[in-house]
Amino acid sequence: MVKMKTVKAASKRFKKSGTGKLMRWHACKSHILTKKSKKRKRNLRQDVAVDPGSVKQVQRMLPHL
Repeated sequence: MVKMKTVKAASKRFKKSGTGKLMRWHACKSHILTKKSKKRKRNLRQDVAVDPGSVKQVQRMLPHL
């Protein structure tokens, strides 16, 4: 039997919440922050759930999560 391996890039980008949802971080928070408002940058700090269409794909990359 072949081992089920985790996609390491995915393991660094996704985590599971307390309720079992897959969570991801927002994009657009790394550079060119001067033109973005404080409210926008503050909201980009929050984690967000992976959309339902991508959950199956992410779960396939993270079999042990």
